[in-house]
Amino acid sequence: VGVRSIGVIALVSTSIGMILALQMAPPLKDFGQTETVANIIAIAAMRELGPLISAIVLTGFAGASIAAELGAMVVGEEIEALEAHALSPVRFLVMPRVLATTISLPILCVVADVIQIASGWAIGVMLLDVPSGIYINNTIQQLKLVDFLTGILKAGVFGLIIGSVACFNGLAVKGGAAGVGRATTWTVVLSILLIVISDLMFTTVFYRLGWT
Repeated sequence: VGVRSIGVIALVSTSIGMILALQMAPPLKDFGQTETVANIIAIAAMRELGPLISAIVLTGFAGASIAAELGAMVVGEEIEALEAHALSPVRFLVMPRVLATTISLPILCVVADVIQIASGWAIGVMLLDVPSGIYINNTIQQLKLVDFLTGILKAGVFGLIIGSVACFNGLAVKGGAAGVGRATTWTVVLSILLIVISDLMFTTVFYRLGWT
């Protein structure tokens, strides 16, 4: 579930880190604060973009795959075969997949965080003429443990959403192969929608708690 997504997450995170650095440099330069691009990238990656980008990529890779796999099992009457042998589909099919997405996404989030900060550093040093020592020092001073933990908490919940939605849609397939296609599509759409809404709720709660 997680390993297949690493390559795409790395590529997207590298691009995001570079884009942030290049987009924020001009307005910061007007105020003579170009070096603070490090602070912005660090906080954006840890709190928001790391978990969000990882979740969207994992939805496309794992969410769609899980829904299609379970949907094909429903169409092939494999689920009924399990039940006929007194085996719970939830225990043998749903739980492992939900646990996989819930556990793997926080790990992928850490990978995305590191890559975004590193790619921002590369652009800051090579194109924006920010001294490497200042960039690294600003990043370290900006980040706090709460920034890391809130991002990891978001990622865990996002992973739970992806696994749950994918399994629900997969097991609810009706109508043969066409139903499998519909389940896969709705898994991606509904997962992203719920991820964005839950992200908003998390951000609101953290703001009210003073964790921002």
